[in-house]
Amino acid sequence: MSLVAGHGPLSTERAGWFTPEITGALVYVEPHPRRVWAIRGERTVIDTESALLVHRQGEPLAYAFPADAVGDLPHRALPEAPGFVQVPWDAVDAWFEEGRQLVHYPPNPYHRVDCRPTRRALRVAVDGVVLVDTDDTVILFETALAPRLYVAPDHVRTDLLRTSKTSTYCNYKGYARYWSAVVRDTVVPDVAWSYPDPPPESRPIAGFFSFDMTRAGGVAELPGPL
Repeated sequence: MSLVAGHGPLSTERAGWFTPEITGALVYVEPHPRRVWAIRGERTVIDTESALLVHRQGEPLAYAFPADAVGDLPHRALPEAPGFVQVPWDAVDAWFEEGRQLVHYPPNPYHRVDCRPTRRALRVAVDGVVLVDTDDTVILFETALAPRLYVAPDHVRTDLLRTSKTSTYCNYKGYARYWSAVVRDTVVPDVAWSYPDPPPESRPIAGFFSFDMTRAGGVAELPGPL
C-alpha cells in the first residue's frame, strides 16, 4: 500500500513532488511476476503467475488477474488493463503469494522496513509516572510512514501495562499486541504495542514496545505517531 498510502508518491498527501506536476486521480498498474493462488473450501480457485498489481489512490493495493484465471468467482473488469479482472478479497477463504498466506491485502514490492539501533531518546509518562525514559532505542523506518521508536521491555515499566483485546496486522511487521497503561486510577487504553513474532525484515523489534504519544504524556526525538 506504500505508493498510495501515507506520504507515498501516489497518495493525496505525498511528501515529495513530481516535475512536471501530475494532477488528478492516479492509477499505476504493473506486472507482478509471482505465483498468486487462492483457496475456497478445499479447492484452488486461482493459480497464476500472470497477475497485475493495481495501485489506486484511496484504495488498498490489489491484484488483477487474466479473466480466464478466475473461473466462476465474482469479479469486475479493470478498465486500465483490458482482459484483466479484479476479485473481491473476501470471495475466497485464503490468499497466497508463493508460499506465504496473506492477510487483508497483497504485500507491496516498494514497501521497505529498516530497523536501526539509535540513541534517540524516548520518554513516556502517564499521570506523572514514567513508563519509559531511555536513549537505548531502535528506530524503525517504514516506506511512506513517519519513523517510529521501539524499546526493549527491560526499559519499560511493564508492571504498569495490561494486555488489551486490540490486535492489528501489518504485512511487514506481523500481528501486533496492544497494551493499556494502568497508573493508580488512570487507565490509558492501547497506549503501547509490540510485535511478538515479526517477519525477518522486522526481527530487530521482536517483543519491543512502541508508544502512542497522543495517548500518553511523553516526548520523543521524532515526528508524531503513525
